[in-house]
Amino acid sequence: MPTADNLVDEWVGHNLLSTDPALLAALRSAAPQAVEPLTRYGAELGSTRTAQLARDANRHGPELRQLDARGRRVDLVDFHPAWHELLSMYRRQGLVADAFATDTPGRWAAFAAGCYLHGQVEAGSLCPATMTQAAIPVLARQPELFAPLRDKLFSREHDPREAPIADKASIWVGMGMTEKQGGSDLRRVATTAAEQADGSYRITGHKWFFSAPTSDAHLVLARTEAGPTCFWLPRYTPDGERNAVVVMRLKDKLGNRSNCSSEVEFHGAWARRVSDEGRGIPTLIEMAGYTRLNCVIGSAALLRAGLVQALHNARERQAFGRRLAEQPLMQTVLADLALESEAAMRLMLRLARGFEQAEPGWQRLMTPAAKLWVCKRAIECTGEAMELLGGNGYVEDGVLARLYREAPVNSIWEGSGNVMALDVLRAIAREPEVALALLDSFAASADAPVRTEADSLRRLLAGDPAGLEAQARRVAQGLVLCAQAVLMREQASTAAADAFVATRFGGAGRLVGTQALPQAAQLLDAALAG
Repeated sequence: MPTADNLVDEWVGHNLLSTDPALLAALRSAAPQAVEPLTRYGAELGSTRTAQLARDANRHGPELRQLDARGRRVDLVDFHPAWHELLSMYRRQGLVADAFATDTPGRWAAFAAGCYLHGQVEAGSLCPATMTQAAIPVLARQPELFAPLRDKLFSREHDPREAPIADKASIWVGMGMTEKQGGSDLRRVATTAAEQADGSYRITGHKWFFSAPTSDAHLVLARTEAGPTCFWLPRYTPDGERNAVVVMRLKDKLGNRSNCSSEVEFHGAWARRVSDEGRGIPTLIEMAGYTRLNCVIGSAALLRAGLVQALHNARERQAFGRRLAEQPLMQTVLADLALESEAAMRLMLRLARGFEQAEPGWQRLMTPAAKLWVCKRAIECTGEAMELLGGNGYVEDGVLARLYREAPVNSIWEGSGNVMALDVLRAIAREPEVALALLDSFAASADAPVRTEADSLRRLLAGDPAGLEAQARRVAQGLVLCAQAVLMREQASTAAADAFVATRFGGAGRLVGTQALPQAAQLLDAALAG
């Protein structure tokens, strides 16, 4: 009920899973074993205490300490204690490695749901977790390297100590790929690797983005005579000395402020080869599948977090004589945000299933398409959610400003929108039968707009290849909308599926809330349980 002073506090102190009927029902179907532990985690994440941890970790971001009191180079990063508490919470749930540590059916859906819940409260801590998770299948292909690391990667204990890997209970793995001159074009890597007599390598050069410098080791791209190659570069050398990595500065980022990214130089840093020489980029492409899945999950989490705050405020605040949530235009906008959020959640779970079952259509084709679409929708929709609170949403005292600043990183990290769209075309070119099978499944939809879009995509792909690149975003968008519509029809309420199909096809534009939804109030009642 509206308060006497018409002031609405943020939505906090609620269980993030039990108040999300769509996710809860999906989890009961896809990973029933995860419902109980994630319900507990949903309560912990939704608590006032965890909200304060997220606030503190982002308000008091990491600080680089390059020198000690006597001028010795140390390159340490100091974090607010809240950062380590958030990492401990995530790791305790097994969300870093359980998807690889077990063969339980539904393990990837359980991971995706847990990551999604955590990302609604604090997104920066997902970055080191994502990189560590993505490194596991790459390292596992090197049994001699992986054997002493396995238990430390799979551990549910967060060990924040500055120490060699052998002395730690658990480890985090970062990534160092991008250089000043190359950006997304990793073929232009200039950092070099020189093989030593004992089979190790010495790395010399720089990385423009090195995330996170506090990781216990990094997977780094460097050039040998055979071409770009992937290396394991630990923070400490095998003899226990700090590796020759110099942190130049931490990045002053728009968002993701709880987490640290840096610029570094390598001065003959010790490393061990992970990929075959010259095969570094294909190795990273395998990792990128997992990191891109995490980008989709993280952006879906931001969509949900923004919706929940906006809907809660509209239910409790009055303007012009009645509650905001009772006003038709506000209902339309909120319902549109609710549809976007639910469709992103259902897509993320379907992608997770594709990873568990190694389905090429969902793992290699739909993942880059979903990363392009969902991450960009998060940017727009967090802005809409912030606007629905007016000035109270715009100020840094509340969470919505942080969500808005956070949203662009997932669209940029691990490949921008254009890179994702071109990867979709490459996936189609490599496995055209996979793409056609997906389109066939979409064309079998009971909804005419979905069938029409699937047929349009089929004609587009059969056309002049020379003109296809310019329409790569169009292809990715169409694939995602078809997939989301089919998933909504299969899994969501009739009202939600009808509304999604009615508003996502037909070229009505991308402005949120432009099409009236007769069942808007019903959709909003279902979006957030009391």
